[in-house]
This record gives sequence, C-alpha cells and structure tokens, in this order.
Amino acid sequence: MRKFYGLNCSALVLICLPLIAQTPDNTATNKRDRTKSEVTADQQSNRKTAVQISREIRKSLIADKSLSSYAHNVKIITANGEVTLKGPVRSEEEKAAVFAKAKEVAGAASVKNELSIVPPKEKPKSGLKPSKKKSQAQS
Repeated sequence: MRKFYGLNCSALVLICLPLIAQTPDNTATNKRDRTKSEVTADQQSNRKTAVQISREIRKSLIADKSLSSYAHNVKIITANGEVTLKGPVRSEEEKAAVFAKAKEVAGAASVKNELSIVPPKEKPKSGLKPSKKKSQAQS
C-alpha cells in the first residue's frame, strides 16, 4: 500500500512541476509601481462616486464577452476625479475597447490609459516526436 501511495505522490509531483515552474514574473512592473508618482490600486478612493465609476467600468468590461480574461481583470483606479487603467491586455484592439468603455463611463478627459499589450503565447504542438522505430517500421 505504501509503494502505491508513493508512486501516486511521485506522479502528482511530476505532473504539477511544470505548472509551478511557469510562475509569472512581474518584477519589472513591481519596481515601476514603487515610485511615488505611479498610481497603484491602494490609492483607489473610497468616495461613493469614485467607487461607483470603477464599478460601472468593471461591469461594462465584464459584460463584453469578446474581451479576454486579461481585459476583464485590468486595474481600474479612480481617485481625485481621474480614472487610471493599468495592466495587460491581449491586443491593440482590446486596449482601445477597454479605454473606450472607461471614457464612456467617466468622460474622455478623465481617463488615463496605462494598459500594456501582452500577446497570447503560441501553444506548443503536441511535443511528442515519433519514435525512430515507428518511423523506420512505416518506411
């Protein structure tokens, strides 16, 4: 029973290891956001109007099912009458769509667009190479 349990645990570790190794690295972003001039999420105003503006922009983004999960999850920071959009989106079109939705809610003059574009990574093909034995046998 112990051998069986040990094999299952080992298999689980081998399966999960690639997932753990692919953690995102946002060190550069974190360094940028440490400067006092950068607007960060903790500067979101708790005033009723600021929270309402952020909420309406978020609702508008979530309602648009053509946007990626990246666009649905951008940071919306409303403070001192200005909305700042931060975070990655998948394309220039998404960046424009998110910005347009924020302007529609908050007004064109009060939205600052700091979105960045991070295109989706190409999915690797199966990764399995045919063995030489099969290739030679089929020839």
